[in-house]
Amino acid sequence: MMNIELTKDEIDIEESASAVAKQEVRDLVNNYKPEKCKSTNIEMHIVLRDEKPISFRPRRLPLTQRCIVDDQIEQWLRDGVIENSESEFSSPIVLVKKRDGSHRLCIDYRQINKVIIKDRFPLPLIEDQLDRLQKAKIFSTIDLKNGFFHVPVSKQSRKYTSFVTHSGQYQFCKVPFGLSNSPGVFQRHVNAVFRELTRRGIALPYIDDIIIPAENENDALCNLKTVLNQCKDYGLMLNLKKCHFLKERVEFLGHVIESQKISPSPTKVDALVKFPLPKNIKQLQSFLGLAGYFRKFLPSFSMIAKPLTDLTKHGKIFEMGDEQISAVDTLKKMLSKKPVLGIFNQQYETEVHTDASIDGYGAVLFQKFPDDNKLHPIYYMSKKTSDAERKYSSYELEILAIIAALEKFRVYLLGLHFKLVTDCNAFTKTLEKKELSTRVARWVLRLQEYDYQVEHRSGLRMKHVDAFSRYPVMVVTNVDILTSIRRAQQQDEDLRAISEIIKEKQAYNDYFEKSGILHKLVDDNELVVVPKSMQREVIRRAHGKGHFAMKKTKELICREFFIPKLEEKIRAHINNCVSCIVANRKTGKQEGKLHPLHKEATPLYTYHIDFLGPLESTNKSYKHIFAVVDSFTKFAWLYPTKSTSAQETISRLKLQSATFGSPVHIISDRGSAFTSDDFRRYCNEENIQHSIITTGLPRANGQVERLMSIVTNVLTKLSKDDPTKWYKFVDRVQQVINSTFNRSINMTPFELLIGVKMRTADDFNIKNLIEDEIRQLHQEQRDDLRQQAKNQILKIQTKTEKLTTFDAKKLTNTRWTNSLL
Repeated sequence: MMNIELTKDEIDIEESASAVAKQEVRDLVNNYKPEKCKSTNIEMHIVLRDEKPISFRPRRLPLTQRCIVDDQIEQWLRDGVIENSESEFSSPIVLVKKRDGSHRLCIDYRQINKVIIKDRFPLPLIEDQLDRLQKAKIFSTIDLKNGFFHVPVSKQSRKYTSFVTHSGQYQFCKVPFGLSNSPGVFQRHVNAVFRELTRRGIALPYIDDIIIPAENENDALCNLKTVLNQCKDYGLMLNLKKCHFLKERVEFLGHVIESQKISPSPTKVDALVKFPLPKNIKQLQSFLGLAGYFRKFLPSFSMIAKPLTDLTKHGKIFEMGDEQISAVDTLKKMLSKKPVLGIFNQQYETEVHTDASIDGYGAVLFQKFPDDNKLHPIYYMSKKTSDAERKYSSYELEILAIIAALEKFRVYLLGLHFKLVTDCNAFTKTLEKKELSTRVARWVLRLQEYDYQVEHRSGLRMKHVDAFSRYPVMVVTNVDILTSIRRAQQQDEDLRAISEIIKEKQAYNDYFEKSGILHKLVDDNELVVVPKSMQREVIRRAHGKGHFAMKKTKELICREFFIPKLEEKIRAHINNCVSCIVANRKTGKQEGKLHPLHKEATPLYTYHIDFLGPLESTNKSYKHIFAVVDSFTKFAWLYPTKSTSAQETISRLKLQSATFGSPVHIISDRGSAFTSDDFRRYCNEENIQHSIITTGLPRANGQVERLMSIVTNVLTKLSKDDPTKWYKFVDRVQQVINSTFNRSINMTPFELLIGVKMRTADDFNIKNLIEDEIRQLHQEQRDDLRQQAKNQILKIQTKTEKLTTFDAKKLTNTRWTNSLL
């Protein structure tokens, strides 16, 4: 496929570029033709939490829109993007109107996205991409056309991408737009294509946007030619009308870069300025998200936005008063003034200015630019103090501000000499003290890895930072796991040795460094190498997403991380997982034998009853579950209770009798509630025959015992995050149990009791847990019977052996001489 030749005016080239450079760019653009002589091994693999088909009927469209859909379908079929499908999955389509008035055909994958296992391949950090432009003065940007369509979907996964229109059913051969995993898969593909160029700083890709930085025009042309050749070899289609070449001022990732300075994109700022006044909490969150994207440009963002962020707190009534409206207007006004920050450069003189108060602490990262020999802000940071930190002395708060600033700016400062400026005169003497409080000593130790010079300045000269400490401005987010891995890699002797080899040889067994983190290339996938000290944490996080078995846990880890001997380590972790051990049924022979009871072919004739618990106490003081099972239909009722008293038992049975009447027969164990005089009187009044099972033989009441075993395990797994919330799942568990196929009656309990199938919004998570417990229980019963048979065989063999054993003395008796035995 060849791009349409563009005219001179259609190619966006910097006006100040030389005539020779302009002509060379035009030749490169007009001669560009994707050849695809190289390829990556990247494919999209889709894994769902369950395989229950998700299907929709085609949505009705006006006749004019049907023609648009048909044309797009024909085009995709010709290009090999889609193929005909007979999948049991099908998602509906939707036509979206674009700015130019044309329509884009999209697939509504919302239901598939709810059950898909997320591909957590990390997108590049925007901050890191911007920092790598520190020396560049000329930029070219390339936009990939239909970027996702460059990556194939594995044949096994294509059925999940199926969609339905008025003319038929189709599925994607290429990665479609709309799936939650598409950006991550495409980023993995782009990284594989531009891996070497990214290491050399020639091209910096972010999904389908690629920026090509250079220090001068000659380098810019050379780099552009190299990138276009790479695109050509991998068959990448370019949207050349959206590409920009040899620009001194360029827009990239929502920022404008020019002369080693960055500022918010005018398009983004315009969208914020035109944002209507929020009328509900969702619109407010959207406004704060858009404004917060540029909070590092505003030294007082959190102070201004506080009236708005307070409205997002749980239980807060939404009301846009004068204070909130003023906050919205102020944020719009400040961003419309086009604030500017510098791009960090390791060669420039660096300073960190900090200050603290009881309300908060703040810092500014400065660098002195050689063109004007003045300090320019690179990054603003501040944080409000917690309740515990408000009790610190002013001296401790000043040190806390320094620690927080160095942690925030760590990626910039580590390995660099910088000046630490503070208005705390006592800090310089702290470093010389031999005896320190435990807290301060711990903080001082964290400063040892930095190369800094402390300078004291009076508060009058620190007003630019003092303002931040008086108001909470920017809340520092929790340290990401990648930051922890970076730190742990630096402490791992083996990985440090590999890093040293890479620095000398540039390559070693597919290992390489990216953003300061050691990676390994495995099947064209860039995987983060996990140091020994972090391997258990990574495996714990992956397994904890759903307490999956070894295969699925391994699949989740291998998407992002490299760990040697992974299967062995996952298996060891699963075998020691407390949640799995506690929740899963213990195997082994159970006591007692089965004694089937006489069954009346009538529903609601015989009830099996028992209590489960005690469980974790809830906020309503529930500690137990009273269970009732109908012997014939296997229909179950579950009632959370506060105790196991006779009064609780009788009240629940009366509640049930209001709908179903009283049974003829009740079977229970010898619990105090069932042997009490109150319960005996209740049974006499209702003319109920009460049978009590033998002590030590719980299987005599086996139906309710099996139910309680299933309920216990399922509730434990569902409420593992907060065991006190188990009661919230009781009703759904009861519903799923009664609507699940029962092997002993060959149908569902609800169907046998009522005569029709239960209509429910299927909860497959609970249903799968219950079915797993039933299968496990059946397996144990079968193993138990086999063990009984084995024991019986051994018993008979032992008895036979005794009968055929003769006394040696008797064999010497003359009566047996020459006799045939």
